[in-house]
Amino acid sequence: MNLSYFIAARYFRSKKKRNFITVLSTISMVGVAVGTMALVIVMSVFNGLEDLIRGLFASFDAELKIEASVGKSFEVDDSWLGQIRAIEGVEILTEVIEDNALLDYNGNQQVGTIKGVSDNFLEQNRFQQGYYWGDTTLGTDLRPAAILGRGVGFFLSVNLKDVNVPLKVFYPKAPRSAATLDPSQLYASAVLEPVAFFSVDRQFDDEYVIAPLNFTRDLLNYGNKRTSLEVKVAEGYTVGSVQKALKAHLGESFTVKNTDEQHAGLLRTVKLEKLFVFLTLTFILAIASFNIFFSLSMLAIEKKKDIAVLKAMGAPDKLIQRIFLKQGALIALSGALVGLVLGYLICLAQQYFGLVSLGISSAVVDAYPVKVVWTDFIWISISVISITLLASWRPAYIASRVNTVTEL
Repeated sequence: MNLSYFIAARYFRSKKKRNFITVLSTISMVGVAVGTMALVIVMSVFNGLEDLIRGLFASFDAELKIEASVGKSFEVDDSWLGQIRAIEGVEILTEVIEDNALLDYNGNQQVGTIKGVSDNFLEQNRFQQGYYWGDTTLGTDLRPAAILGRGVGFFLSVNLKDVNVPLKVFYPKAPRSAATLDPSQLYASAVLEPVAFFSVDRQFDDEYVIAPLNFTRDLLNYGNKRTSLEVKVAEGYTVGSVQKALKAHLGESFTVKNTDEQHAGLLRTVKLEKLFVFLTLTFILAIASFNIFFSLSMLAIEKKKDIAVLKAMGAPDKLIQRIFLKQGALIALSGALVGLVLGYLICLAQQYFGLVSLGISSAVVDAYPVKVVWTDFIWISISVISITLLASWRPAYIASRVNTVTEL
């Protein structure tokens, strides 16, 4: 058997007959390397985008958010809130009242979302990512202040330095009499002092105004009702364990969502896009592997007589098949290894030097974010191996069926 391998290696390395096949094999290896490199880069970019989205949302959203399972709001009292604060792992509990309202600044109007929060809102490490400029307080009961999304501030032409122009907030209400002609009976209004801007994501920037809880409660006439509660998890506890404890305490009347679950639809879309891109590039890689099929087929045609000699010496069909499969594996795995290394190096360069810019001056990050996940390397390797076996099997089978009598 060892003699057969020696003779096969000698014939297959013949310098006189392998020039064209060598070129084709090299092209096959380069094609696999480029396809593998593209897979690594694109998958890493999607991982980076997913991490960026999570980070931006975490800057605005709470680690855990409690909402009513049915209805828009729910009643709270000090005793019930105290029980939630006493749950192990709950560090900060923020009360929230959120609803749509009409915003007016110096005659410019826009419908936005006013989010009333208790004083400990900014203690939850909010706006760590993105941009924030201005004061970090929500004013006082006598002079309540507002933190505006950058988009809201742009649409309303808000000037933070002009303290004489307030932000007016209007909220519709049921009139005392259905026959009233007084328009002031149709809405409640109050004023806020704009003190800061934040920029996290366009979804929040163009819509939200952060205001004190008491101001929002009085304007919207919510009383003891809240639309949600936001929880910051204490150090040493995992979000999952505290979420499980809150669910057990609150029962089925409330939902407790982590950051990912609060934006499950968007994150699911990103993952689906990543999956479809992976499948598309894998299909392109499969097309590139046709070169392996052609090079092995040419090799099988070129070496018919050599294969016949091996078979006449007693080499079984499985040995011939293994020789061709190993040849295909050598081409593909060499290309895959080069592609994985190049893809990893390019991702590192992008991560540290920002080679490719987003081209958006107002973006939170300047360059495309990347994150290398080693499980992606495993899936890419599995794809390359599977494609290689499929591309090499047919030429190997044809080679093993060479008729010894006819060729010799």
